[in-house]
Amino acid sequence: MPMLIAFVILVSLVLIAVIFVSVYPVLGGSPFRASRLPLLRSPNYRDGKFINQVPTSLSMSFGQTLKLMYEFAKGEPNRKPKQPLPVVPLSVDKLLAKNEEGKAQASVTWFGHSAVLLRIDGLTLFLDPMLGRAPSPFPIFGNARYSRKLPIEIEELPEIDAVIFSHDHYDHLDYGTIRKLRHKVKRFLVPLGVAAHLERWGVDPSCISEHDWWEEIEYAGLKLATAPARHFSGRNVVGRNGTLWCSWIIEGKNEKVFYSGDSGYGPHFKEIGERYGPFDLALIECGQYDERWSAIHMMPEETVQANVDVRGRAMVPIHWGGFTLAMHDWFDPPKRAIKAARERGVTIAVPRIGETVAFPAAEYPADEWWK
Repeated sequence: MPMLIAFVILVSLVLIAVIFVSVYPVLGGSPFRASRLPLLRSPNYRDGKFINQVPTSLSMSFGQTLKLMYEFAKGEPNRKPKQPLPVVPLSVDKLLAKNEEGKAQASVTWFGHSAVLLRIDGLTLFLDPMLGRAPSPFPIFGNARYSRKLPIEIEELPEIDAVIFSHDHYDHLDYGTIRKLRHKVKRFLVPLGVAAHLERWGVDPSCISEHDWWEEIEYAGLKLATAPARHFSGRNVVGRNGTLWCSWIIEGKNEKVFYSGDSGYGPHFKEIGERYGPFDLALIECGQYDERWSAIHMMPEETVQANVDVRGRAMVPIHWGGFTLAMHDWFDPPKRAIKAARERGVTIAVPRIGETVAFPAAEYPADEWWK
């Protein structure tokens, strides 16, 4: 009888978990329920999952895992700001401003972490617009956004010509943001498999296009291309690497931008530079790193090297200033990146959250505002 009761309890828990996964929309959709043909045709898809260009281990020993849990639980005084970070208010007029010649000025506005609003050729693109409270399937329990507010509320944003995603992790793809933003967006450009999430959240499938590495796209006069990154994907306890992760090349008539998404350092950066460089501006991951997972998140010095590899004329470190997802001081990413950039003679911009930065420019903001 005790064995039967234990079995019934176990089966019940499994059924509850399965039902929960199927009905809780925040977890996203399953790419395996949608058309799998594009996934199966991808040279980067093997044995039911996507793979990196080079071997990339995500495993840690039992001892390392215990130590990591202790470090997270212990906390450190500089792991997050002592006060909510201030933001520079953004207005639609400021965002759509033209230069002295009456032409639309290419610009980027950083929203913290990896969310960047890009203006190029008079078009408005939003890169990885995670604008939610916390990067978690249960935001009420997640660590809160440092700034506590956005430079501009989603409802006040102008029409978005395209939203571009690099992968489906919670700190990049947010259910609440998509639900609020979807009616303002003309087009969603995503890596393979990610459309399933957007479709479950009410985005019209005809507005979504999925792309594999090295695929080139023309949209609204822009030339875009997906490129490799060294990372992984997944929003659930099952199905890791069931969707693709990528970086992006965005080329207008006069300016060219590289967006790294999340990535460990690897040979793909040099390959991207050789194929598509140089870039007027490179937005490159720099934050949430640790030696234990350096294969999937670069150290700041590697971020600067990646900019050199892709041939960026100027770089903006992203993937910091939003949330605490690692053990380093929250201001460590820009501090180390600036030091490495100066040593390498690399032009670096470190704008405030909400600050609009025009490019190309003779000077970029790089004062240490976090102090």
